[in-house]
Amino acid sequence: MKYSFIVPVYNRPDEVDELLASLLTQTVTDFEVVIVEDGSSKPCKEVCDKYAGKLDLHYHTKPNSGPGQSRNYGAERARGEYLIVLDSDVVLPAGYLKAVDDELRREPADAFGGPDRAHDSFTDTQKAISYSMTSFFTTGGIRGGKKKLDKFYPRSYNMGVRRDVYLRLGGFSKMRFGEDIDFSIRIFKAGCRCRLFPEAWVWHKRRTDFRKFFRQVFNSGIARINLYKKYPESLKLVHLLPMVFTVGVTALVLTSAVGRALMHYDDLHRWYWLCAGPWLPILLYCLLIFAGSAAANRSLKVGLLSVPAAFIQLYGYGCGFLTAWWRRCVMGRDEFHAFDKTFYN
Repeated sequence: MKYSFIVPVYNRPDEVDELLASLLTQTVTDFEVVIVEDGSSKPCKEVCDKYAGKLDLHYHTKPNSGPGQSRNYGAERARGEYLIVLDSDVVLPAGYLKAVDDELRREPADAFGGPDRAHDSFTDTQKAISYSMTSFFTTGGIRGGKKKLDKFYPRSYNMGVRRDVYLRLGGFSKMRFGEDIDFSIRIFKAGCRCRLFPEAWVWHKRRTDFRKFFRQVFNSGIARINLYKKYPESLKLVHLLPMVFTVGVTALVLTSAVGRALMHYDDLHRWYWLCAGPWLPILLYCLLIFAGSAAANRSLKVGLLSVPAAFIQLYGYGCGFLTAWWRRCVMGRDEFHAFDKTFYN
């Protein structure tokens, strides 16, 4: 068998149903599906039973230990030459596996990954979040796009690894957040070849509201410092940009507040530009995000929602990054993360 799909699941039966339905549409059929139920209180066994005669499907349950260890659990029981790790909140287009197969036949790879997109059926908020996580104007294109400021690191929502490489490297670490980047770094350090497969994209739901999105990106900022402490060479200029954005926007807002206070106690016209000027770069950035998202999604509403999504993405990541930098690099404390009990709520 050439391919094994490995999907960790935690309280997401509806998402699993959509993912399995999309696997039925694949034009390349030499694969199995390994579902690992990670201590869910809402199991997806009934959903999996619906597909038992339609897919080569293997359902496993285990106590909760997080997605990384659940992927390792599935990898130990998989039979495919290549292990393809997916999050439960993705849906595959019919040509996904064929795109993977075509790329591997054209040029071998030890590990690979692909980009993600927003499906037409996603909510406007999900589309806005998807734009903020994939746009060159927010992430620098490092999450699977063709324009990149850094080399490509596969992410766990769409990641493939040769089974022998996966097992030799020990799979995912026990990191709760950033474990996929940690694994990608170890793949590169082992001298393995890792490539982006641009046509092997998935529809990725991501978070369903801005509160959950903030929790996600805040933890991602923390994870970047945790990764830096393990691999100092992994921290690149592009990873500092959200922190620079956070500090810069905060400084601009504070400067405007000082100008407003001076206008109240001194000559109004003398301090007008100190009050209004700092908002110009912020407004220009908002306009850039709005125009880019509205054009990409063909929706003015999604364009408008993408503005707060972009600020949450950058500001949340930057705050997590600065919090972790202070606690780990200045105060010398151990690895940590936030929102453990409420991350999915």
